[in-house]
This record gives sequence, C-alpha cells and structure tokens, in this order.
Amino acid sequence: MLSIVIPVYNEEESLETLHKQINEVGKANGYDLDIVFIDDGSSDRSWSVIESLAEKDSRVRAIRFRRNFGKAAALNAGFAEARGERVMTLDADLQDDPAEIPDFLAKMDEGFEVVSGWKKRRHDPWHKVGPSRVFNWMVSRLTGVHLHDHNCGMKCYEREIFDEVTLYGELHRFVPVLAAARGYRVSERVVQHRARQFGESKYGVTRIVKGFLDLLTVKFITGFGQRPQHILGTMGLVSFLLGGLGMLYLALYWITAQIWPDLGLTPLHERPAVIYSVGLLLLGAQFMTVGFLGELVTAYNQKSERNYSIKDRIGGKVENE
Repeated sequence: MLSIVIPVYNEEESLETLHKQINEVGKANGYDLDIVFIDDGSSDRSWSVIESLAEKDSRVRAIRFRRNFGKAAALNAGFAEARGERVMTLDADLQDDPAEIPDFLAKMDEGFEVVSGWKKRRHDPWHKVGPSRVFNWMVSRLTGVHLHDHNCGMKCYEREIFDEVTLYGELHRFVPVLAAARGYRVSERVVQHRARQFGESKYGVTRIVKGFLDLLTVKFITGFGQRPQHILGTMGLVSFLLGGLGMLYLALYWITAQIWPDLGLTPLHERPAVIYSVGLLLLGAQFMTVGFLGELVTAYNQKSERNYSIKDRIGGKVENE
C-alpha cells in the first residue's frame, strides 16, 4: 500500500484535479492507494471539497485542524494516519506532478529509504529562487546531507522512519536530514515543477528567517542532541581560556605598574580589558552550567527514547528492548 499525504491550506480549486491525477497514476500502475488529506485550518471551501471526494472514493481519508497549525503539524498528523509501507507527500497546489510517483518508487527500490524531489527548473520569481538556493547550499554544508532542494514538498519515505522522527515547529523540510542522522539512506531525483494554476503562495519573506533558525536547531539536534555538553562545554572552555588569559595579562600589568610606577601605566580599574575578561569568565560558567543541565535532560529522556535505530534483526526480540 502506498499512502499519499497531502497538506491543504486554502486550495479548493485544485483538489479535485489533484485527486483525479492521483487516481490516474494509481490505476495505470496498479497501486493500492491510501490518500490522506490534512486540512490545516483552511478558510475557504477546501474541507467541503475533501468531504465530496471522500464520499466518491473510499480510499480518501482526511483530518481537519481547528485552526492553522503549520505544514509540519499537518504532515505529522498525516504520517500518523498513513497506513502504507511507503509514504508519498505532495503539495495540494498542483505544482507537484503525481505522474512522477512511479519514478520515486523506482528510486526507493534501489535501496533508499528517503527520496526527495529536486525542482531543478522552478516557476517562481527570482526573489524566491535566489534565497532558496543559498538556503539549500547552507543546509547541505552544515548537515552533510547534500540535496539540491530541501524545500521540495514532493518526497517519498519508508513508513518506519516516522516511528523515530517527530516533526514540530517548521522542521518538515528537514525530514531527510533527521532521517539521515538516524542512519537512513537518502537520495533525490529531478522533478517537474509546474506553474501554479490557482491561488497564491503561502510563504513570504519570513520563511527565510524561520528556515535559518530551524537549520540551527536541526544542526544542534543531529550533531549534539545526545551530547549537548560537547558543544556547550567547548564554548564554555574557550570562553574560560580567553577570560583566564585576559586576567593573567592584567595581573602581569598590575605587577609591572607596582614595580615601575614611573612608567605611567593606566590604572587597572580604567582598563576595558577587566570588564571583558570577567565577562568571558562568567560566560564560560554559564555555557558549562547549561551544558550540564542539557546532559541531565538528555540522560533522563534516554529512559523512554532509544538513541539508536535498528535496520534488521535475526532471531526474537530482546526482552525489555
């Protein structure tokens, strides 16, 4: 069974066409489809259209949010609802072409557990394409997951991934990164990016700022989620070292001023280096303290969450695993 998860936000004009195109692909390839619409608090007739589709097609299921919670929440709800062994995500605006689903599944059959779309040729204005390319380059460099288009909504996953990866905030674009951090194989393929036929884009300039902040969060989670003291402690030790060197310099400066008063050195309390050195020592203490607290939280959470991912097993399940 193939589950298709579709987040919806004010896309009433495109839903019937999208459903028809998905059906055509499913029929042509003999797929056992499970179609899940997530209405993320739409203010138009999107939910009415979805209800109509569900009446005509028993494979259509849907969830309606009380208000707009964001794409990550919609996808998270859809992943929890999905029944298929593989999960395909599509945007509801018809810019993703369902006819490319077989190519994604073929790529998955090569041994990959995540396949992400790459909109190599985009039908978007330059002020969206430029920042997007910079953002994708930054994500690839910082996370080590080299994809050309982390933002593409057309992706395919093995269902088991979502037993270990949970979305919140706006981390939906980073599922391949989070999955790769758990050891899953990630790839990509070029997709056709169709021009928008109805409505308007739901993303503005603030998306760039939010995306960068989310990138820092993902980098910390994937790189130091199990060992926060490694980065916070390092920053604390560096701060301590700089502050200590500053205080050592000031001590030698004070001794010199006492031994040779004729040099006319500036009084120690008038030196800005005193404030900087003390500030660095205090900052180092704060980093170390936060690092220790982070380690305590991580150790506590390990009681209920595995810090590893199992791919295969031989024999029975280990007791209390």
